[in-house]
Amino acid sequence: MIPEAKSGLLTIGRKNVVRPFRQLVIFGWEQALSCLFPVVIFASLALTQIIPLPFLARYDWLLIICLLMQVWMVRSGLETRDGLKVITLFHIIGLALEIFKVNMGSWSYPEEGYFKVFGVPLYSGFMYASVASYLCQAWRRLNVELIRWPSLWLVVPLAAAIYLNFFTHHYWLDIRWWLSGLVVIVFWRAWVHFEVNGTSYRMPIVFSFVLIGFFIWIAENIATFFGAWEYPNQTNAWSLVHIGKLSSWLLLVIVSFLIVASLKQAKGRISRG
Repeated sequence: MIPEAKSGLLTIGRKNVVRPFRQLVIFGWEQALSCLFPVVIFASLALTQIIPLPFLARYDWLLIICLLMQVWMVRSGLETRDGLKVITLFHIIGLALEIFKVNMGSWSYPEEGYFKVFGVPLYSGFMYASVASYLCQAWRRLNVELIRWPSLWLVVPLAAAIYLNFFTHHYWLDIRWWLSGLVVIVFWRAWVHFEVNGTSYRMPIVFSFVLIGFFIWIAENIATFFGAWEYPNQTNAWSLVHIGKLSSWLLLVIVSFLIVASLKQAKGRISRG
């Protein structure tokens, strides 16, 4: 082989190796920026556990930090006003679920606080709102587009059924696995398209649900370690959150995604083709 040809092949080989790595780094950076609000929450959980703040209880300081962070994100342009509306909606939905679950004994918030409603600190709603913040920011940064997205007549009742099952399974059958099966059937043909550094990629929407749910389960372990809340088996000492909770977070992610996607669909930003 002549030297010029060999040099050209080596150059092509390096590009084939370097480009995927570079794309992965850029994708990771965009994901990190999209997770800014959740990261601030986790950092606040850690810092307030290590360094007690004066005048107010820890839960109250966490609420103030979350509120100030959202004000700063909106004023700086990192969070849009539409995003803020979605976050507020998720805060209300999450807080309602927290109040019910805490009073059913599913988990607890043992520390004191002025801003608690029926045993639940108001900051807890931001744990759900942070998921919405991530979805909205990742959607914008990665130029997300949903292909072959089902009709609202299918998506909205399915999302409502998943959310209601978090309440009704305490009194009736737990149909989470039936609902999970319906999700696979309804979204089997749906794909999510996204861009990284000008290059388009796609992924089955069901697989993206699983990935996000898994990482939120990891985040839940971090949150309980820093005392965001505690499960009954963590009262005496922290232990890993049971893997069975992964199904709950998966369904919660699906509800979150469906709400955000339905709002996008209402604005005509989703392809049904």
